[in-house]
Amino acid sequence: MKNYYELLEVNPKASKEIIEKAYKVLVKKYHPDLYQGNEKLIAQKKVQELNEAYNVLSDDFLREQYDLELEREKENRYNNVSYENNRRKNTNRQENNTMQNNESQEKQHKVGTFMSLVDLSKSIFSNRPRIREKRKLQKEDKMAALITLVIVVVLGVILWFIPATNGFLRSLIPF
Repeated sequence: MKNYYELLEVNPKASKEIIEKAYKVLVKKYHPDLYQGNEKLIAQKKVQELNEAYNVLSDDFLREQYDLELEREKENRYNNVSYENNRRKNTNRQENNTMQNNESQEKQHKVGTFMSLVDLSKSIFSNRPRIREKRKLQKEDKMAALITLVIVVVLGVILWFIPATNGFLRSLIPF
């Protein structure tokens, strides 16, 4: 099924006036008298498609019916695609996990940028064991706590110098 909105290069929520303007502009652009030979035949086909799209989208009833049909087609396409995607996800999940692990291990952090700190803290927190048991603090845990503390302090200092938040921060400090 042709998508008349794409054909007229308008948003599906466009008003009648916008659809009419787009139609007029495109008909002028593809008018067959402007072309010769094989291009003229292509332009005639394009103008016919534009006429068909405009006739449907300019009539309220036909447009409503067309929108419903278009929505049904999208749902069918989505259901087919989602079924296929779920099947692919189930078969490729393990491959994706191994690829992500390899990428995260290969990723080198550039020193001195804020995003490198964010990436470093993400990698530290994502590589932590999932089992919650009492154990000694490891080097990664100390590093994650330090990075978090630095980020909180830097944000606090920045917010302190913004007049709108200065009073709020003062109310948080007990002394």
